[in-house]
Amino acid sequence: MLPSRYEVLELTKQLVQIESIVNTNGEKTLAESLHAKIRDLSYFKQHPTQVKLARTMDDERERYNVMAFVKGTKGESKRTVILMGHLDTVGTDDFSHLKEWATAPDELMARLSDEELPAAEKEHLTSGDWLFGRGVLDMKSGLASNLYLLTYYSKHPEKLDGSLVFLAECDEEDGSHGILSALDVLREWKKEHGFRYIAAINADFVSPDNEEDPNRYVYKGTIGKLLPTFFVTGAETHVGSPFEGLDPNYIIAELTKQISYNPDLSDEAYGEATVPPVALKQADMKPNYTVQTALSAFAYFNFFVHAWSPKEVLGKLKAHAFAAFQNALYQLEKHYRAYGALSGKKYEGLPWQPKVLTYEEMEEQLIKEHGDSYIKHMEEFKRNLLEDTTLDTRIFAVKVVEEAWEWMTDKSPAIIVFYSSLYSPSVVTEGETEDSRALIAALDEAIGEIQPGYAHPIVTRHFFPHISDMSFIAIHDDDDDIQKAAANNPAWGTKHYVDYGAVRELNVPVINIGPYGIDAHKRFERTEMTYSFEIVPNLTGKVIGRLLG
Repeated sequence: MLPSRYEVLELTKQLVQIESIVNTNGEKTLAESLHAKIRDLSYFKQHPTQVKLARTMDDERERYNVMAFVKGTKGESKRTVILMGHLDTVGTDDFSHLKEWATAPDELMARLSDEELPAAEKEHLTSGDWLFGRGVLDMKSGLASNLYLLTYYSKHPEKLDGSLVFLAECDEEDGSHGILSALDVLREWKKEHGFRYIAAINADFVSPDNEEDPNRYVYKGTIGKLLPTFFVTGAETHVGSPFEGLDPNYIIAELTKQISYNPDLSDEAYGEATVPPVALKQADMKPNYTVQTALSAFAYFNFFVHAWSPKEVLGKLKAHAFAAFQNALYQLEKHYRAYGALSGKKYEGLPWQPKVLTYEEMEEQLIKEHGDSYIKHMEEFKRNLLEDTTLDTRIFAVKVVEEAWEWMTDKSPAIIVFYSSLYSPSVVTEGETEDSRALIAALDEAIGEIQPGYAHPIVTRHFFPHISDMSFIAIHDDDDDIQKAAANNPAWGTKHYVDYGAVRELNVPVINIGPYGIDAHKRFERTEMTYSFEIVPNLTGKVIGRLLG
């Protein structure tokens, strides 16, 4: 066992103390500091071209990845293992009056000792084996473990028959600009140095399923994520005559009821199921108050996948949207009839029928109807819309759909289904190639060797349950799956683009060995030091040793 605890603890504190909240200058500051630290290692003083501060591409912010590699001297192998982890964190507002010390673990813990804490948090705080603070779990302790291993192998290249690449990527918590930009450098190094990437090991955090769960999980892949979005048009009316129109918010409400928390939309694979979708935002498009009902509204939902493709998800959601539309009209008719009986006003009937289209279907219809005039108008509209840098990709996409709807000849109420953000594919390493079989065998052997010296079970699962940059190291979707994700994203090619071909070209088997802790993204974020600072670097090191030994 490597004596890693003290060094990884100190590295974690150093990384945490440089606040690196996503989409702030802190990402740049930490990357520059980390780059300087690696350059100062004696190995990299002798090999300065093997460490790189790499700016992200097609990014509105100035930020960087830090990348480095050690070439082993044990043999002539070109086999290469990638150690990866992100350097950004979420914000610190949740720390409330302790925000000032959110990234100073020792000071934070001293102040927490004076607070009234729940029993579990108090027990951990006084145990001497837990470290608190923003980023200690997600995921600077994992990054510290990787940095420790890079440092170790830079001092002992004779232990490597092959090469070890270190990647600290920015922007994992938002748009994944970091990992997507890193793909180009990885491809450059492959060409220049002949690297044959045989495995990637991510170091994102792991947590228990519940308070009674004793397991420490290692994952053989990651969950995928889509952001399905629904643009709903209604029929406006004065609120004094509500049954003469159709409020799109009414349909949105039924849509949310139909989709949110619905286990029929949990994707099961390998005996593991995703959590159901949940609404992340819903709003109408009225710019200010009037007594007219809204013309349109939208909602978007978090949607995790294990095996379903973007095409399959669209089909399922189109069916659910149709059912929601039907239910909304059915309930509206009941209300209308009941109101008529109450008020003595005649029931006139509802003139609408459910109508649901995907964005791709609407586009095809509009191009068929209007041809080049529609195409040129939308191209110019998107160019102009790009000038508004306050719009994120999601609202950009909604506004594109809203503009396209204006060209529809039939403007009867409808639901348009589309994607409005990054598609993160699911990935699983299941022994389908020689490299993936070697990685799984190395992992199993490493766990078998480590487990007798650690009290809690180390258990493998297939899917890391949170969004991860592992989604862009390997890909299982075919070209048709990717085409459907692109064709149904109104921001594709302008505000948003991903070169999934570059992912496919790399296509490295990937696993996750990360720090263990609780309350990531919450004010009591904390990591267990024994597992995170001792077991993780040693378990990862043993996998590396078996692959490159």
